[in-house]
Amino acid sequence: MTFAEAAEIIDEDGHGGAEGNPDGMARVYVSPELDGWTLVIGPWCDPCDVERSDDVLHLCRDLSARYGQAQAYYYGAQGDGSAWLIAQDGVVLRRYCETGEGENAYLTLGEPLPVERAHREQLGLPVVWDEATESDEDEDEDEWKWAAFDLAPEIAAALGVSPLKLTAETRVEGTGVIALTPNTTEVQAESSRLDHEAGLST
Repeated sequence: MTFAEAAEIIDEDGHGGAEGNPDGMARVYVSPELDGWTLVIGPWCDPCDVERSDDVLHLCRDLSARYGQAQAYYYGAQGDGSAWLIAQDGVVLRRYCETGEGENAYLTLGEPLPVERAHREQLGLPVVWDEATESDEDEDEDEWKWAAFDLAPEIAAALGVSPLKLTAETRVEGTGVIALTPNTTEVQAESSRLDHEAGLST
């Protein structure tokens, strides 16, 4: 399965348009190995989703304990914001969400990453800050929030691999597939099996 085919499926899932998968949580795209990283893409991986955030945090922590590093991202290309969760050697180093939702501040964990610090420094803002003390009327912090809306792809590229920055030089090993998640119901699994048998998925 190509990235273009996967992107169409995952985009449909992310906007609630997929038949038999109304919340988008039933399946993900698992990429081939890309410069040593395997990407798992879909709403199920969202580190700032209210219902999934704890599970995604535990999953990344456990995967990083096994493989050294694990990361989760959210990026709304239509101006819906960004989120990132970075784990290493079984420890969550950072979780930050900037999606315009009031609950974002409660999800923040760890110290700002170098990319965050660099952007805040460029804006003339303190590189370490406390979201809990921010005022809604603080125009300088508003400027940061708007900058952070687009940061997920940049952070992913700086710390690993971003699916938005793949090139012809990216080392690829293996084949990408659509995989069912633990959220899949028996009905969804049967529908996926029938699609596969009909040659509609790989």
